[in-house]
Amino acid sequence: MSTLAQRQDGNAPRRRLTISHAAIKRGALWLLMAVSWIALIEPSPYEFVFLIALLVFALTGIRFSQKLLPMALLLLLYNIGGVISLIPWMDEPASVRFTAVSVYLMLTAIFFAAIMAEDTLARLDTLNSGYLFAAWCAGFAGIVGYFDIAGLGSIFTLSGRASGTFKDPNVLGPFLVLPLIYLLHAVLIGRIGLVKGFLLMSIPLLAVFLSFSRGAWGNIVAATLLMVGLTFLTSSSASQRARIVFLTLMMLVLVVVAMLIALSFENIRSVFEIRASLDQDYDQGVTGRFGNQLRSIPMLLDLPNGFGPLRFRFTFPEDPHNVYVNAFASYGWIGGFAFLALTAAICIAGWRVVFRRTPWQGHAIVLWSVLFVTILQGLQIDTDHWRHFYLLVGLIWGLAALPAPASNAQRSLRTTT
Repeated sequence: MSTLAQRQDGNAPRRRLTISHAAIKRGALWLLMAVSWIALIEPSPYEFVFLIALLVFALTGIRFSQKLLPMALLLLLYNIGGVISLIPWMDEPASVRFTAVSVYLMLTAIFFAAIMAEDTLARLDTLNSGYLFAAWCAGFAGIVGYFDIAGLGSIFTLSGRASGTFKDPNVLGPFLVLPLIYLLHAVLIGRIGLVKGFLLMSIPLLAVFLSFSRGAWGNIVAATLLMVGLTFLTSSSASQRARIVFLTLMMLVLVVVAMLIALSFENIRSVFEIRASLDQDYDQGVTGRFGNQLRSIPMLLDLPNGFGPLRFRFTFPEDPHNVYVNAFASYGWIGGFAFLALTAAICIAGWRVVFRRTPWQGHAIVLWSVLFVTILQGLQIDTDHWRHFYLLVGLIWGLAALPAPASNAQRSLRTTT
């Protein structure tokens, strides 16, 4: 019987619903990013979903390039230093937990670097989509908490600042920067319109402002400037450069107007005036934040194993608030020098990948703009346990490890030969 006859008789074979391995992997990645906004509980959903994503990729296939070895080895040395420094403090649950989290975050960085080897653009878009969802959830919680809607201020604020679903406003703010820079980049290159872009940015941007985190404010301003500059420099036409300049100015006007509206509220303006000052009491003097960092350096030069994980606070009034000082304080000389080497290697890889003509160059520009500023921000805050920091490290290294796509001329030559 012919196919036409089968259709007329209603006996045609039914189409089977199939889901590809690629789609399953993307779904796992989206879910991983989508739950990253929940950070008030430990272990968080992110930790469990990471294990699920790791299992999905292990069962369906994941490639580990030799080019990932330098990053993996430096991260391993960093954590070996931490484990050695932990030995005298094995009876301290907080120190053990700190070291375990460091090892776990190392695995996430290696995982994110490895998944860039295949389906690169689709996976980057998926991660970005899931992260934007998480940014809206975390940002909305921060705004709800700040205005004490439904009495949730005690849960989603800290010291009058929006902390949302994070334990610290100084972590919520930087967490929201990456999706904001992604949205701004999408507007500049014409992937989305100006109005839609601003609407998508509204909730996370307001949450960053209400976190009153000077580090987050500096991060978003510097990352924006770097992203716009790199996008302008790598643009292929004068018309695109003109569009970038025009839309940047338009977005700046919209942000300024929104800030003026927010500052018209007295309770917001009063906190802003305090937090906007670069001269904070806890930063000043020999016993201030920066004074403690300087005083710790001679001591750490005499301590090959540092103070031990999370032990800086027992010698000085608070944590170092400097990721490079903390690398030597919590991970010893082995971990400290490994972290410095990793930072230098990442900088080399990052600056190389943003100027390579690849289909993922735009992604690289956004990721590197945020990561480079975060690396600099490490001078004034501890970033070594920020999950999105390891996400950025892994993605940048993974993109840098990819071979440059063959040009049309090269493909034609291969075909003819």
